[in-house]
Amino acid sequence: MTTPRLGVDLAPLRASKQYRRLYFAGLITALGSQATYVTVPYQLKQLTNSPLAVGALGLVELVPLILLGLYGGVLADRVNRRGLIISMELVLMLSTVVLVVNASLTHPEVWVLYLDAFVVAGASSLQRPSIEALNQTFVSHQLQRSAAVLANIRYSTASIIGPSLGGLAAVALGPASVYVANVVTFSLSLMMLVSLGATTSRRDAPVSDLVALRSGLHYARSRPDILGTYVIDLLAMVLAFPVVMLPFVADQFHRTYALSVLYLGLPSGALVATLVSSWTHRVHHYGRAVVASAAIWGLGIALFGFTRVLWVAFIGLAIGGGADAVSGIFRTTMWNASIAPAMRGRMAGVEMISYSLGPTAGQFRAGVMAAWTTLRFSLTFGGLACTGSIGAVTAALPGLWRFDARTDPHVQEVRELRARDELGLT
Repeated sequence: MTTPRLGVDLAPLRASKQYRRLYFAGLITALGSQATYVTVPYQLKQLTNSPLAVGALGLVELVPLILLGLYGGVLADRVNRRGLIISMELVLMLSTVVLVVNASLTHPEVWVLYLDAFVVAGASSLQRPSIEALNQTFVSHQLQRSAAVLANIRYSTASIIGPSLGGLAAVALGPASVYVANVVTFSLSLMMLVSLGATTSRRDAPVSDLVALRSGLHYARSRPDILGTYVIDLLAMVLAFPVVMLPFVADQFHRTYALSVLYLGLPSGALVATLVSSWTHRVHHYGRAVVASAAIWGLGIALFGFTRVLWVAFIGLAIGGGADAVSGIFRTTMWNASIAPAMRGRMAGVEMISYSLGPTAGQFRAGVMAAWTTLRFSLTFGGLACTGSIGAVTAALPGLWRFDARTDPHVQEVRELRARDELGLT
C-alpha cells in the first residue's frame, strides 16, 4: 500500500460508511465544543479575574473523569455503543443550553459554570470510550495508522477554527453567542449519529460490570508498553498543559489579537506535523516515538512560558502541538493495532483518564502554581519538569521502549482476529 506524500490517506473514509459518519459527526461536535471550551474559562475570567478560580475548573472535572471514564470503558464492551453515544450527545447538548441561559442573565452565576463542567466531564467520559472502540471496529487493521492521522487532522482543524471563532465571538458578541452556536453543532452531529447502524454487545462480555472492570485493569497491568503510553501522556498534560492559562498570558503582550494568536499555536503545530506525517509509516518502534514526542512537547511549552515575545510564544506552542500530534498518531495506532477488540472499550476508558484527566489536573496545577509563584514560572517549570520525567518513565517501563510493531505478539494476535471478523463491517 502506497502512502500519500503528505501522509493524508483517505482510505478509511472511503472504505467504511459507518466510520465516515462517525468521523464527520465528531468533527462537527468538536468545532462547537472547542469554541465552548475556550469561552467558559474566558467567561469565568471575566467574572472572577482569578487564575485560581479558572484553574479550579480542572478540579471540578476530576471525579467524573476518573469514575465515569473507567465505567464508560466497561459499558463500551457491554452495551449498544451507538445508543450510548447518542444519549450522551443529548446530555452534552442540554448542558450547553444551560450555559446559554446562564450567559443570558444580567449577572451570570459562577457556580453554574462549575456544575456544567462537572456534567460535561461525566457525559464525555461515558461517551468517549465507545467512540474509540467503534473507530477500531469500523476501520480495518491495516488502515489504523491512516485513521490516526485523520483523527489528528479532525482534532487540529477543530482546534484552530473552534477556538479562533469562539474567542472572537465571545469578546465581540458575548459568551452566549458561542454557546448558541454549540447547541446548533450538537443538533447537526446528533442527526449524523442517529444514522449510524446499530452496534451490538460482545457475546464474550463478562457477567458483571465489576468483573469487566477488574479484567480490564488486569489487562492494562499486563501490558507495560500500553501502560507506558498512558503514564507519559498523563505526565505531559499534568505538568505542561498551558491552554487554560492562555487568557492570562495574552494580557502580558498588550495586543488585542494576542489571545487568538496563542489559541492558534498548539493546533497549528499539530496540523502541520500531521500533514507531513508520511515519515511515521517508516517507524515501527512506536514507544520510542511517543517518548521523544513527549520530551519535545515539554521543551516547547517551557519556551512558551519563558519568553516575553509573542511570536516566540507562538513558536513554542506550535512545537508542542506538533510533538503532541506525532505522539497521538503513534499512541492511537499502537492501541488500535495491539489491543484485543474484546478489551478495546475498557482500555479506551483508561485512555480517557490519561488524556482527559491530564489536562484537567494540569490546568489546576498551573492555576495553583501561578497563584503561589508567577505565571511565567508555572509554565516554564511545568514544561521542563515534563521533559525530565519522561526519562524516569522510560527507565521504569522498558517494554514501551522495546515495542516493535513488526514483531510484537499482541499486534499479530489482533491482526489475526480482525482478519476473521472484518468481512461485512463496512
